[in-house]
Amino acid sequence: MTEKTVEPAGEVAAAPDPFAPPAVPPVPPLPPRAARETATGEPGAPVGPWPPAPPRPPRRVLRAVARWTVAVLVLGGLGAGTAVGITSMERTDVPGLATEDDGRWDYPRLSLPALPAGAPRPFADSNEAEVHHADLRRLLLPAPAGATVDEELDGGWVTGARYATEYGKSERADLTQRLDDSALRHIAARGWTMPDGTSSRIYLLRFNSVAYATAFQDELFGLESFPTALAGATEPASDDDWPGTGGPEYTTTRVYTEAKPYGAEQVRHAYVLAGDTVALIVQSRKGAAGTETVPFHQTVVLQNQLLG
Repeated sequence: MTEKTVEPAGEVAAAPDPFAPPAVPPVPPLPPRAARETATGEPGAPVGPWPPAPPRPPRRVLRAVARWTVAVLVLGGLGAGTAVGITSMERTDVPGLATEDDGRWDYPRLSLPALPAGAPRPFADSNEAEVHHADLRRLLLPAPAGATVDEELDGGWVTGARYATEYGKSERADLTQRLDDSALRHIAARGWTMPDGTSSRIYLLRFNSVAYATAFQDELFGLESFPTALAGATEPASDDDWPGTGGPEYTTTRVYTEAKPYGAEQVRHAYVLAGDTVALIVQSRKGAAGTETVPFHQTVVLQNQLLG
């Protein structure tokens, strides 16, 4: 009886992993450079047999990737559209960002006028004389939205006699003479009236130097702590609501109001001393309601900033 030879059992092969990526055969080294030529004779393109490319991923994987890509693009587009929509809206159009009207006037966007080539700003370190080199008319505050511009005070030049009409009749002749004697260069003025009847006038007086501008303002005050009264107003009183801050560093602002009981109209006014220029800002309104504090202070602040 023939004996059967029992051969040792070999190792059992492991079952293939269905999730494992397909094996990629190793890439053989490139042939010598002399052998790398294309059919057209261009050097550098390898030739001759290469292993087949690895199989593509299953289509279901590609479809899943495509769906996620589309979802990300849609969400990103919605977010970008929202951002653009909010930034293009006015503040009062965005829910939760609306601000209540506090009485301020709607002035145009302000910007300082261009200067002659090489000319410094009035309070630059290189301008020790504190001279305004810009056209004085361009330093006038523009009228706010809804205003009716005064045809006599349209932003151009006016005379010292026209400026003097802002004061009482008994003061005008002397004031006009003082202007003639004080090295006054010119006066620019603008006026307007708002729908509620508030009248505004701004005068900018430029002198030959800071010394002349300061001397003229001091003469308006004399030895008293309050300036010469304006036409149609009683003795001025300090404006206790004026914050006294927020203006340019080298300008001086003095703000006054007409306390009750006032006459047919209430008059507010302020002086700004800015280098070689003196500004007079006046607001008046007939009736018992008088002038509003907020737009008056707003006008003074903005005019001060243009001069600084």
